[in-house]
Amino acid sequence: MPPEAPESGAGSALGAARALCTRLGAWLRDAALPLWSQHGYDRARGGFEERLTATGAVTTDARRARVQVRQVYVFANAATLGWRGDPLPLVRDGLEHFLRHYRRSDGLFRTLCAADGTALDERAFLYDQAFVLLALAESQRVLGRAPALIGEAEGLLAVIRRLLKRAGPGFDSGLPARLPLLANPHMHLLEAALAWRELGSSAAWRELVDEVVALALARLIDAESGALTERFTADWQPLPGLEGRLVEPGHLFEWAWLLQRCGDAAAHTAAVRLIGIAEQHGVRKGVAINALLSDFSVHDAEARLWPQTERLKANARLAITRPQCWSSVVEAGETLLRYLAPVPGLWYDRLTVAGTFVCEPAPASTLYHIVAACLELQSALTTAATPLNPPR
Repeated sequence: MPPEAPESGAGSALGAARALCTRLGAWLRDAALPLWSQHGYDRARGGFEERLTATGAVTTDARRARVQVRQVYVFANAATLGWRGDPLPLVRDGLEHFLRHYRRSDGLFRTLCAADGTALDERAFLYDQAFVLLALAESQRVLGRAPALIGEAEGLLAVIRRLLKRAGPGFDSGLPARLPLLANPHMHLLEAALAWRELGSSAAWRELVDEVVALALARLIDAESGALTERFTADWQPLPGLEGRLVEPGHLFEWAWLLQRCGDAAAHTAAVRLIGIAEQHGVRKGVAINALLSDFSVHDAEARLWPQTERLKANARLAITRPQCWSSVVEAGETLLRYLAPVPGLWYDRLTVAGTFVCEPAPASTLYHIVAACLELQSALTTAATPLNPPR
């Protein structure tokens, strides 16, 4: 567990955050990771399952590329969260299965395969490629600093630049290329680039970080309102109509978490503003809702689980230098605990406007969000003992 930080005016919230870290860590260590390691991987055919119920996997599901590599991320970080199982077979075999079945002839990765590895959808999305890059970086926590993994990542980045890079800023959202341009895949591309930069890898990753941050500050974030929208025209203007006005509080928090990690003063300022907007307009009764419009009116008041984890992450990182944010960390974490289902290791994904959870199989894709939130909370509590200075 993280060492105790000095108490201050936010001491009670900091103490509550420590307790929250203990509860979430125990749930992951003793319930979720054992369950998903046992029932969430198909040992007969290889690959991770898409969804679990109280009685096991939903075996009829096709398998998305993003789920395969997100689960590699999960088990690559499991030991850091105190899991006592063996992550090596899951990381090694899961990654090997993915690279064998999902790679296209052009070097990008297809988006969907059947459980037996048969290709079902040949489209290649930037979103999926970003998670492949992230999984390749994080898998080295278990597999070691591996030249083969570094080569895979650098090769994929080169293919992304060759096939998806636009003449101007940013990347196409996939192949075949089509509009609108999307903010969300760029966010995860930044996440992957930061993971590789933090490993001390080649300058190509530092350049990618700078490139995506510049796009976010200049095109994705509205200079006047400070908000970030999701869908854009070919020249990076918000898409006309409703689609161009959508603002997702979860993504405001998630971008803010990433921008804080960049070490850039302008990015940090934008991150703080994104958190303020999301807290003021995107949180209702302690719950981060799905969507606003660009005037900050509510568009979708339902609430999936993942925005709660992004709220926790963004505030935990900011709380290192702004202790008043620990209260938001605690509220986000307590809300997250409400989503954890009575079946140990499973969760509800959707909360309705009426305040009831939708009973359905737990999607594997969500575990990445929960693990990332717990890792950030654990790290922030450790760092809080020796606060960082904000970027200059």
